[in-house]
Amino acid sequence: MNQIAFEIVGQPVAQGRPRAGKSFTGKTVLYDPAKSRDFKQYVKLVASQHKPQELIQGPIHLELTFYQPTPKKYQTRPKQELIAAGLLLPTTKPDVDNLAKGVKDGLFKVIWQDDSQVVSITVKKLYSMTPRVDVLISY
Repeated sequence: MNQIAFEIVGQPVAQGRPRAGKSFTGKTVLYDPAKSRDFKQYVKLVASQHKPQELIQGPIHLELTFYQPTPKKYQTRPKQELIAAGLLLPTTKPDVDNLAKGVKDGLFKVIWQDDSQVVSITVKKLYSMTPRVDVLISY
């Protein structure tokens, strides 16, 4: 089984709700919020540095670990020890499925051909002083 592993440095951004607007011809169009669109472009840029020779064709197992910034109230020694032990976890927004959607959209047509190839996803959300996303793709 082959693997691709890389890190996306910076605070993870969840996939936002589509926004509606009007085109010049008066038709309603849907578009991504700017923050989500910019994060997906950043994911594409980082992933392109680790892409395989050809797009992956078979089944894919995806592991995503999102490291959220540690709130100021948790930056004390006792709270940091709980975080290091894995006992204090982020239960605030954004949801893990919205975080994963943004990364999956960024990897589409860079690492794999179609999202339907992803047969399993493991997603974790943790605290860290250095926000980032760890990506592990097994195929």
